[in-house]
Amino acid sequence: MSNVYDAAYEMEKAIRASNEYADLQRLYDLVNSDEATKGMFENFRNLQMSLQQKQMMGQEIAPEEVEQAQKTVQLVQQNPTISQLMEAEQRMSMVIADLNKIIMKPLEDLYGLPEQEQ
Repeated sequence: MSNVYDAAYEMEKAIRASNEYADLQRLYDLVNSDEATKGMFENFRNLQMSLQQKQMMGQEIAPEEVEQAQKTVQLVQQNPTISQLMEAEQRMSMVIADLNKIIMKPLEDLYGLPEQEQ
């Protein structure tokens, strides 16, 4: 059997060749081809990352920030191209999560699932 890193690089190639990735790439390029849409998407991503950083650092998110985030999400979802991109991101994320479950299976078999230990 080949080494696990070789298998990981093959998995990377398979992901890049997948329909889900091709769809994500196409929509990402489409979003970036329009300056207004690109700006709106970047603003949304920056806000999202800023809030995630605060959360990870244990900082409280102010109600004004939550309200701003909600307004930004509503605005972004009204843009059909960005909305389609977000749906494609979700599909790709589900593929990655499924792959992670498969990859983690040997450890789950070895140690058992947390809910089995209860």
